[in-house]
Amino acid sequence: MNRHHHHVWTTHDTPLGTMILAANDVGLLGAWFEGQRHFSGPQAHWVSDSSHALLRQASQQLDAWFARELTRFELPLAPVGTAFQQQVWQALARIDFGVTQAYGHVAHAIGRPSASRAVGAATGRNPWSIIVPCHRLVGHGGALTGYAGGLDRKEALLAFERSDRVPLVRRAA
Repeated sequence: MNRHHHHVWTTHDTPLGTMILAANDVGLLGAWFEGQRHFSGPQAHWVSDSSHALLRQASQQLDAWFARELTRFELPLAPVGTAFQQQVWQALARIDFGVTQAYGHVAHAIGRPSASRAVGAATGRNPWSIIVPCHRLVGHGGALTGYAGGLDRKEALLAFERSDRVPLVRRAA
Protein backbone atom coordinates (compact mmCIF):
# COMPACT_ATOMS: atom_id res chain seq x y z
CA MET A 1 0.00 0.00 0.00
CA ASN A 2 1.25 3.49 -0.82
CA ARG A 3 1.97 5.18 2.48
CA HIS A 4 1.94 8.61 0.82
CA HIS A 5 -1.74 8.35 -0.17
CA HIS A 6 -3.16 10.12 2.86
CA HIS A 7 -0.98 13.24 3.01
CA VAL A 8 -3.03 16.45 2.90
CA TRP A 9 -2.05 20.09 3.06
CA THR A 10 -3.41 23.62 3.04
CA THR A 11 -2.21 27.16 3.52
CA HIS A 12 -3.05 29.42 6.44
CA ASP A 13 -2.49 33.17 6.62
CA THR A 14 -0.95 34.50 9.84
CA PRO A 15 0.19 37.97 10.87
CA LEU A 16 3.77 36.84 10.11
CA GLY A 17 3.07 35.37 6.69
CA THR A 18 1.46 32.40 5.04
CA MET A 19 2.05 29.00 6.57
CA ILE A 20 1.76 25.59 4.93
CA LEU A 21 0.09 22.98 7.13
CA ALA A 22 0.35 19.27 6.34
CA ALA A 23 -1.08 16.15 7.96
CA ASN A 24 -1.37 12.42 7.49
CA ASP A 25 -3.51 9.75 9.15
CA VAL A 26 -1.40 9.93 12.32
CA GLY A 27 -1.29 13.68 12.91
CA LEU A 28 0.13 17.00 11.88
CA LEU A 29 3.28 16.56 9.78
CA GLY A 30 4.29 20.18 9.86
CA ALA A 31 3.52 23.88 9.93
CA TRP A 32 6.05 25.84 7.90
CA PHE A 33 6.28 29.44 6.82
CA GLU A 34 6.43 29.82 3.04
CA GLY A 35 10.08 29.98 2.00
CA GLN A 36 11.31 28.49 5.27
CA ARG A 37 14.71 26.79 5.26
CA HIS A 38 14.64 22.97 5.20
CA PHE A 39 11.19 22.90 3.56
CA SER A 40 10.77 22.90 -0.20
CA GLY A 41 6.98 23.21 -0.21
CA PRO A 42 4.14 20.72 -0.53
CA GLN A 43 5.27 17.40 -2.00
CA ALA A 44 3.87 16.14 -5.30
CA HIS A 45 1.98 13.29 -3.60
CA TRP A 46 0.25 15.58 -1.06
CA VAL A 47 -3.39 16.45 -1.75
CA SER A 48 -4.65 19.99 -1.13
CA ASP A 49 -7.57 19.81 1.31
CA SER A 50 -8.57 22.93 3.23
CA SER A 51 -11.57 21.11 4.74
CA HIS A 52 -9.48 18.38 6.45
CA ALA A 53 -10.50 18.33 10.13
CA LEU A 54 -6.98 18.34 11.62
CA LEU A 55 -5.78 21.09 9.27
CA ARG A 56 -8.81 23.20 10.23
CA GLN A 57 -8.11 22.51 13.92
CA ALA A 58 -4.46 23.56 13.48
CA SER A 59 -5.56 26.74 11.70
CA GLN A 60 -8.02 27.57 14.47
CA GLN A 61 -5.41 27.00 17.18
CA LEU A 62 -2.87 29.17 15.34
CA ASP A 63 -5.46 31.97 15.11
CA ALA A 64 -6.23 31.58 18.82
CA TRP A 65 -2.50 31.68 19.64
CA PHE A 66 -1.99 34.89 17.67
CA ALA A 67 -5.06 36.35 19.43
CA ARG A 68 -3.54 35.40 22.83
CA GLU A 69 -6.43 33.04 23.55
CA LEU A 70 -4.13 29.99 23.60
CA THR A 71 -0.58 29.49 24.86
CA ARG A 72 -0.13 25.75 24.28
CA PHE A 73 -1.24 23.71 21.28
CA GLU A 74 -3.22 20.49 21.62
CA LEU A 75 -2.74 18.75 18.30
CA PRO A 76 -1.67 15.20 17.44
CA LEU A 77 1.76 15.36 15.81
CA ALA A 78 3.26 12.92 13.30
CA PRO A 79 7.01 13.35 13.76
CA VAL A 80 9.33 12.33 10.95
CA GLY A 81 12.91 12.53 12.14
CA THR A 82 15.70 10.77 13.96
CA ALA A 83 15.27 9.63 17.56
CA PHE A 84 17.55 12.50 18.66
CA GLN A 85 15.54 15.09 16.70
CA GLN A 86 12.31 13.79 18.21
CA GLN A 87 13.82 14.02 21.70
CA VAL A 88 14.77 17.65 21.07
CA TRP A 89 11.34 18.48 19.63
CA GLN A 90 9.65 16.97 22.70
CA ALA A 91 11.85 19.14 24.94
CA LEU A 92 10.97 22.23 22.89
CA ALA A 93 7.26 21.49 23.27
CA ARG A 94 7.68 21.75 27.06
CA ILE A 95 9.02 25.34 26.97
CA ASP A 96 6.26 27.62 28.23
CA PHE A 97 4.83 30.64 26.42
CA GLY A 98 6.95 33.72 27.06
CA VAL A 99 9.97 31.74 28.30
CA THR A 100 13.29 31.38 26.49
CA GLN A 101 15.90 28.70 27.04
CA ALA A 102 19.45 28.29 25.83
CA TYR A 103 20.40 25.43 23.51
CA GLY A 104 22.68 24.14 26.29
CA HIS A 105 19.75 23.97 28.71
CA VAL A 106 17.84 21.72 26.29
CA ALA A 107 20.97 19.60 25.78
CA HIS A 108 21.16 19.06 29.56
CA ALA A 109 17.42 18.40 29.79
CA ILE A 110 17.64 15.51 27.31
CA GLY A 111 20.72 14.05 29.02
CA ARG A 112 23.24 15.16 26.36
CA PRO A 113 25.01 18.12 28.04
CA SER A 114 27.71 18.40 25.38
CA ALA A 115 25.27 18.35 22.46
CA SER A 116 24.32 22.05 22.23
CA ARG A 117 25.26 22.27 18.55
CA ALA A 118 23.36 19.08 17.72
CA VAL A 119 20.36 20.50 19.60
CA GLY A 120 20.64 23.58 17.39
CA ALA A 121 20.72 21.46 14.24
CA ALA A 122 17.70 19.40 15.36
CA THR A 123 15.86 22.59 16.28
CA GLY A 124 16.44 23.95 12.77
CA ARG A 125 14.69 20.86 11.39
CA ASN A 126 11.62 21.24 13.63
CA PRO A 127 8.69 20.94 11.22
CA TRP A 128 6.10 22.65 13.45
CA SER A 129 6.84 26.39 13.54
CA ILE A 130 5.16 28.07 16.53
CA ILE A 131 3.31 24.84 17.49
CA VAL A 132 6.56 23.27 18.75
CA PRO A 133 8.12 26.57 19.84
CA CYS A 134 11.68 26.46 18.54
CA HIS A 135 11.63 30.27 18.44
CA ARG A 136 12.01 30.16 22.24
CA LEU A 137 15.57 28.84 21.99
CA VAL A 138 18.33 31.41 22.25
CA GLY A 139 22.09 31.30 22.28
CA HIS A 140 24.36 31.66 25.30
CA GLY A 141 23.55 34.86 27.18
CA GLY A 142 20.24 35.26 25.37
CA ALA A 143 21.75 35.94 21.94
CA LEU A 144 19.26 35.79 19.08
CA THR A 145 20.41 32.90 16.93
CA GLY A 146 19.13 31.10 13.84
CA TYR A 147 15.52 30.42 12.98
CA ALA A 148 14.52 28.50 9.85
CA GLY A 149 11.58 30.89 9.39
CA GLY A 150 13.89 33.92 9.48
CA LEU A 151 15.38 35.93 12.34
CA ASP A 152 12.86 38.73 11.75
CA ARG A 153 10.03 36.30 12.51
CA LYS A 154 11.84 34.89 15.54
CA GLU A 155 12.32 38.40 16.89
CA ALA A 156 8.63 39.21 16.27
CA LEU A 157 7.48 35.98 17.95
CA LEU A 158 9.63 36.58 21.04
CA ALA A 159 8.50 40.22 21.28
CA PHE A 160 4.87 39.10 20.93
CA GLU A 161 5.25 36.59 23.76
CA ARG A 162 7.06 39.07 26.04
CA SER A 163 4.46 41.80 25.51
CA ASP A 164 1.07 42.13 27.08
CA ARG A 165 -0.01 44.47 24.31
CA VAL A 166 -2.70 43.98 21.72
CA PRO A 167 -2.75 40.55 20.04
CA LEU A 168 -0.75 40.09 16.86
CA VAL A 169 -3.69 39.86 14.45
CA ARG A 170 -3.75 40.85 10.81
CA ARG A 171 -6.68 43.13 10.10
CA ALA A 172 -8.90 42.52 7.08
CA ALA A 173 -8.40 45.10 4.31
